Amino acid sequence: MAVNAANPDEQVVLGEEIDHVRLITLNRPRQLNAISPELVSLVAAYLEKWEKDDKAELVIIKGAGRAFSAGGDLKVFYDGKKIKDSCLEVVYRMYWLCYHIHTYKKTQVALVHGISMGGGASFMVPMKFSVVTEKTVFATPEASFGFHTDCSFSYVHSHLLGRLGEFLALTGGRLNGKELVTVGLATHFVPSEKLAELEKRLIGLNSGDENAVRSVIEEFSSEVKLDEDSILNKRSIIDECFSKDTVEEIIKSLETEASKEGNGWIGSILKGMKRSSPTALKVTLRSIREGRNRTLSECLKKEFRVTMNILRTTISEDMYEGIRALTIDKDNAPKWQPPALDKVEDGKVDLVFQPFEKDFELQIPEKEECRWEGKYENSAYAA
Repeated sequence: MAVNAANPDEQVVLGEEIDHVRLITLNRPRQLNAISPELVSLVAAYLEKWEKDDKAELVIIKGAGRAFSAGGDLKVFYDGKKIKDSCLEVVYRMYWLCYHIHTYKKTQVALVHGISMGGGASFMVPMKFSVVTEKTVFATPEASFGFHTDCSFSYVHSHLLGRLGEFLALTGGRLNGKELVTVGLATHFVPSEKLAELEKRLIGLNSGDENAVRSVIEEFSSEVKLDEDSILNKRSIIDECFSKDTVEEIIKSLETEASKEGNGWIGSILKGMKRSSPTALKVTLRSIREGRNRTLSECLKKEFRVTMNILRTTISEDMYEGIRALTIDKDNAPKWQPPALDKVEDGKVDLVFQPFEKDFELQIPEKEECRWEGKYENSAYAA
């Protein structure tokens, strides 16, 4: 039974109830299912409703078209530049939603076909089961346009083996489906031609029993073997270089390794980092490093502070300049301020991490019985 009755082509999220199964479809295919304010609100409403519904046992999420989700709608942020805190509500709601996705009480399956980037991947990685294909592409490229790794990924990346988290956050490096399963960011690899049939089988299973769901997925899944040229086969160099204390030292270490025979692959990584916002790189590295010693809730609260300070241009306008160069003028020639890593003051970076007054922090519920409290409409911001 469809929950929504309006024209499906006009709804940014489709929610279906099929006996004990619930299905969410991110439905902005022309925008690669980019995250909009309405999309966030609808997904949150469905998940809350279904977690409280005893009849709902299994929740499946997928994307319409050729992408799962390309992440945040950058135009929304850019258009809000001149209006103070115009994007505060969607940021608050998204990070609050991220907590509830990570801690959801019902069995979830993400069917991830195509692009799954930035915040869009927060609908994939935390799920009990995340199914990827040979066409899945994952990345967290935020530093490249002056932003930082958010939507819980300062927590997720900081808990990956070795220094892979720093690598993914600072370079925007891409992982394919096989690589995602290998590093634990997805649970199963299923060839794309089998994905529709898997969805039908899961719906037909009509149960949220984890062992039963796992058994069905494993019928369709393939054993993962990394390609010879996979970036994961370069882990020793990645761990060595990205363990350095500062961005400057990381780049210097990469330059040293790039001069050695057989390391030509490092050239494009260095080029990408040197084109990224110096401020964003320093903020991102600190955020990932702090994540290793923080809880999920603490990381989300920190990300909220950092994001709001970036949107408020507390120390730099780099994010707006990055979005301009990437999606507005599309000249791919951002003019960062400051323009170099050695010009970014540590004291300035400290400012974006400063706690807000208690009432103006992201309100993550601390007790299970209150887990759906702390919504934006009940926060000090709405008041």
